[in-house]
Amino acid sequence: MNTANIQNLEKMSLAQNISRNILGLFLTTAGISHLTWSRTEFLAQVPPWIPINADLVVLLSGVVEIALGLSLILLFKYRIQVGWVVAAFFVLIFPGNIAQLVEHRNAFGLNTELARWLRLPLQPLLILVALWSTGAWHSWRTK
Repeated sequence: MNTANIQNLEKMSLAQNISRNILGLFLTTAGISHLTWSRTEFLAQVPPWIPINADLVVLLSGVVEIALGLSLILLFKYRIQVGWVVAAFFVLIFPGNIAQLVEHRNAFGLNTELARWLRLPLQPLLILVALWSTGAWHSWRTK
């Protein structure tokens, strides 16, 4: 690791580094589950207006989640860029959560209106964690 990377590492708090790695593990695990044990559950979150086969959407989003999760963990040098991409990904998949609510689709234990409504605020929280834990938000604010 060169001097610049060491200085960048020092600027990141322990909480940010831990959060970034936990988010990376979360995304990697979620991506693997898209391809395996939760594939059917994720189908409930694919909006019907998406003009692509729903199963293909689940598979592709799983691959993207694995790549993003591993990037959060392994690509520290590019953490700010990765943070923005992860935040954008969370924005792009938010319509799936809304579709699950509006169409009353049960998945992941979200089998009541209240449960589906309570799930919605998690997405903005994930966006904030992605931006904060990677230093992306701070980098943008200090430019």
